[in-house]
Order: sequence, then C-alpha cells, then structure tokens
Amino acid sequence: MIDPAEIDELAGEYVLGTLDASERRSVEQQRGADKALDAAIIAWELRLQPLNELTPEVQPPADLFAAIERRLAETAASTVIPYSAMAPTAEIIALKGRVRRWQIGTLVSGLLAASLAGFIVLKPQSPLPEQSQFVAVLQKDAVSPAFVVSVDIATRQLTVRQVAADKLTGKSYELWLINASLKAPKSLGVVHDSGFTRGVTLAAYSPDVVESSVLAVTLEPEGGSPSGSPTGPVVFSGKLVQATP
Repeated sequence: MIDPAEIDELAGEYVLGTLDASERRSVEQQRGADKALDAAIIAWELRLQPLNELTPEVQPPADLFAAIERRLAETAASTVIPYSAMAPTAEIIALKGRVRRWQIGTLVSGLLAASLAGFIVLKPQSPLPEQSQFVAVLQKDAVSPAFVVSVDIATRQLTVRQVAADKLTGKSYELWLINASLKAPKSLGVVHDSGFTRGVTLAAYSPDVVESSVLAVTLEPEGGSPSGSPTGPVVFSGKLVQATP
C-alpha cells in the first residue's frame, strides 16, 4: 500500500514519465486496486493535457537513442560506488523523496514555460486564446466513479476516460448531453468500457450550453440506441464543472 502522503508525488512522476521501467510497471499494477492512486493519476493527466495542444510534435534525430546509450555506458564505466555507500539510510531515503519533489516541480514549470514560449514564437501575432477545461465524473453513487469526462471549451472537444465501468457483452454505453435549453437528450455517441474514447465533438453546441449541461450514460443495445433517443436506463451521470480558469 502506498503512503497517502506520497500518492500525488508518485502520480506526478508516472504521468511525467520520470519513473524507471520497473517503477512504472509497479504503479500500473497498483493503480487498479488503489482508487486514490488512480484518481491522482487522472488528475495529473487532466492538469497537463493542455500542454499536448500547445506543443508541436518534433521528430528526434535518428541517432539520438544510440548516443544516449553511449553516454550511459561511458558514465557507468567511469563511476565507482563504494559498497559502504550503497546501504540506504533514513537520511538518504528522505533526501531522495525531496529531490524527486524538486524534480517534479522543476519539470512541470519547465514544460509550461517551454510550451508557452513555443506557442508565442510560432504565433507571434495571435493572442493566447482563453482555454478552459471542464470535467465531469460520471457515477451511479458517491463512491462508484465509472467514467471521467474532460471538455475543452475552446475547441469543444471531449475525451472520456474509463475508470471502473463494467465490461459489456451484447450492450453498449451511450453518452448523452442533457440541458434545459435542449428539447431532448442529445447523443454524443457510444463510449468504450475500457481505456479512452476520443474525438467526440460538441461543435454543434454553444460554450454556454456545454458549460451548464449534465452528462449521462445509458445502457443501450450493442452499437447504440436505434432510435436516437435513450432507450435504456441511466447507469451513470455527472455535472460538468470548471477544472481550470
């Protein structure tokens, strides 16, 4: 069991990719049974999601990986660690925890600064658009979250993250937008009962409508409702709330 005081730190390292391979596998194995760890990872993913939109893809040089391997080999060959220095102490363990927290803070700050600088350089004549993220946790009760939905109001793009929804056979989960200004629930399509569902757009609805809506998931025949209206029971629902300014 992970110390509650270290959960947010560990989740941040996992999302940022600073863990080594064995530590990352350990986190992936634990998050399925540790709801607090899984929720912290989701929160970090949502917090850093805007960076993906601001940062253009860059193809690394073909020889980069080989160069990294050479430098690692040279460092290992030139470094000798006395056996006495290998025994962990409480002070060393505590210092390692503080160093990791410093690394995370520095890396997040650097990523934000680099992304913002790159955005300004690429679009010097365009003001930085207002970006507001909304989030909804879809659940059947206070302790049973099934899906986490994030919405970028600027682009009206929606992403659904499966958390704990049951796997279905012969049925499908369908997502609906519910708002008093709409005559009836509007289908946003079938959502997966595992992993992520991306590419869902709310372009047909104004930001005001999106921000004030409730999202609901119904249980429908495989492939979705045949009538365009909900036919099955509402199994999960949640209100969109603003997650970033």
